[in-house]
Formats: sequence, C-alpha cells, structure tokens
Amino acid sequence: MSPATAPLGLGLVGCGGFGAFLLDAVAGLPGLRPVAVADPDPARAAALGRRHGVPALGSLDELLAREEVTVVAVATPPAAHAAMATAALRAGRHVLCEKPLATTAREARAVADEAERAGRVLVVDHVLRYNPLLRAVERLTGERLLAPPRRFLFENDASDEDLAPDHWFWDREHSGGTFVEHGVHFFDAARALLGSDPLSVRATAVWRPGGGPVDMVSADVLHPDGVLASHLHSFTHAHRCERQFMRLDHGFAETRIEGWIPVRAEISAWTDEDGARAWEHLPARADTLLRVAGHRPHGDEHVSVAVRRDAGTALPARGRGEQRVAPHHVRAVLDLGGEARKPHVYRESVRAAAADLLRVARDGGTPVADARAGLTAVAVAEAATLAADTGVAQPVPALVAGPRLGEPA
Repeated sequence: MSPATAPLGLGLVGCGGFGAFLLDAVAGLPGLRPVAVADPDPARAAALGRRHGVPALGSLDELLAREEVTVVAVATPPAAHAAMATAALRAGRHVLCEKPLATTAREARAVADEAERAGRVLVVDHVLRYNPLLRAVERLTGERLLAPPRRFLFENDASDEDLAPDHWFWDREHSGGTFVEHGVHFFDAARALLGSDPLSVRATAVWRPGGGPVDMVSADVLHPDGVLASHLHSFTHAHRCERQFMRLDHGFAETRIEGWIPVRAEISAWTDEDGARAWEHLPARADTLLRVAGHRPHGDEHVSVAVRRDAGTALPARGRGEQRVAPHHVRAVLDLGGEARKPHVYRESVRAAAADLLRVARDGGTPVADARAGLTAVAVAEAATLAADTGVAQPVPALVAGPRLGEPA
C-alpha cells in the first residue's frame, strides 16, 4: 500500500466502558487499524489490548511515542479531554474526541485553535450528528419538504442506576456538570437541525431532596428569528423507566423522535398537491435518505408514507403570518428497525464519526462534527450552567464564523 492508502493507526486513551465500546465499534472500519491502547489502570488496558491484539500502555505519552499511532481517540472522563486532545494535536495526530470537547468554552476554543494550527482533523463524537434519522430530517429540510423548524424540544428522563454518589458524573470539576457532560449532545443537535447558532439561554437546576446532587436541569435557548429550543435532562429513573422525546415544530409539519439513540421518527405534515407527490416518492429513496457514510444498514430500515388527499380544506390556512393552501395530510415513518436495533445504531453512529475523520484526513474538507461544533456546544452548556447558578439569562458568546455543518459536499 502507498502511504496515501495505508490504514491509519488508531491509538485509544481511556479503556473504560465507553473506550471499549468505541474501539469495538470502529475496529474493522476500512482505512483504520487499532494499534495500541492506553490507560493508567494496567488491568483494564491489558484486557482491552488482548481483545484487539494490540499493546497495552500506561499513558497518553507512551501512546504518542509510537510512530504507528496517527489517530488518537480520547475516551477519558471529560476533565481530561482538552489537555489530551491538545497534546495529540501538537504531536501531529488526528483526534477523535469523546464529548464534551472540553469542560469550559475557553479550553474548547484553545483545542479548536490548536487543531487549526496543527492542520490535523478533529472530530467530536456528537453521535446525534451521525444518526441516520436526524440526518434525514436535515435532508428533508434542505429539500424544502419540511420548513426550517421554528421550535425544538427535547426531554430526557435518564437513569441514575449506574451513577453511585461518588461517581465522577456528579462532580462538576470532573464532568463540567450535567449541561456540559450530557447536554452538549442536544445543544449540538438543536444547532444542526435549526441551522443557526444560539443567542442566549435561561436555565434552572434542581437539587435532589435530602442534600443530594443536582439531578435535573432545564434550559430555554433562544436562536435567531424567535426560534426557541427547550431542553430538560433528569438523572432520576430506573433503566427500564427511561424516556427521551424530541419534537420539531415546522409550522405546517411536525417531527417526533423518541429515544436518545433515535431509531424511529414520525412526521405529520400538511401540504399541497406537489408536496403530496414528493412525499409519496420518499419510500423509493429510503436508501439514500437514511444513508450516513460509515453506517452499515441492517436490512430492517425503511421509510413509509401515507397521504390523505383533501383531508382538510382547500381554503388557505395561516399560522404566524404564513399563509398556504395545504389540503393534504401526510404521515411519514422513518424506521431503523425498532428498539432492538438501538445498540446497532449507536455503534454505527460512532463508526460514522470515525469514517468522517478518515474522509477528511484523506480528501480534505470539514467534518460534520468538527471543532466548531464541539466549541459551540460547550459554550451553550457553560452559559446554561451560569444561568442556572445565577438565575439570570446569559448570552452565548459569538464564535468564529463558519459554515453550517451538514452533509459533506
């Protein structure tokens, strides 16, 4: 193989549960080859190293000393992300960094600046950016079958069964707090789906009764043109009682998506005759509509569309100043194979992030979840944390101008 076509060598730092999941997900991806793992826990590193037949090391420095490591995957707790990503970039490596990119906007900006100076690819593992359903909604919006959303809602009632009182998740010094550690996924998804950078945020934090940690937070994030994104995260449930729900209001249409790893989306839309015909052609485009580079379809994925013509009135309808003739009702279902497919979709979204890094390293361009995506998500999360601490709405700092992140050109 020539240097241009030889697989890139992947070194993983952080051999905990997610690090192992990440390495299992990307192993076998064409163009990428695991070559080493590192963790301060020798037993944990050795177990993962044996599983993939690669050396087990004790630190990032040892990993960077190996010439065969050309990509570093950072899968440590959040407080170490910025320093490790920076060290890898300065050593001339590409970086796949687990979210958040950093625990403060200042650190995230420094990592983004370092990636630009180094001329290396940095991809943040914002897995929702690589989820086929959310990418399909972006495509349908770009094609104007769906109007740009005017409202975004996400509610997340998550489990705390694996979060013991001394878990680093509850320690803001290690995790950055709930908005930073977890909320960045959804601040970033809102930015992608709404197509705009946020302006300001109001937020609330709720402490667990009896002197426990903050286990519930909510934020209302204002985007340009009066578009509002509302986020709620609670870590208060048993695993079997978890619930996640996303809703997008497109005016004459609505998208509903369940699960933080989405596998099914339902769209309800009112449209005219031309729109009805375009929706009816959607099932024939299922393969391209749900395609994400690096994602391996399972065969259960499908798109179904039902159109009821003249379900309403042919008279013009008006909402928020927009007037349209929309007598036909459309119901579209985008399905990735049901609840049993969630682990597969999660793996494939992580795999797609790694494939995106390989694409840009090989061909140039901008990753879907690049440093700007990571920086913006952390900036919103930091503003939300301050807003909850002070009870005062906070501006989201304007960041360096850049293109909207969507489907690679």
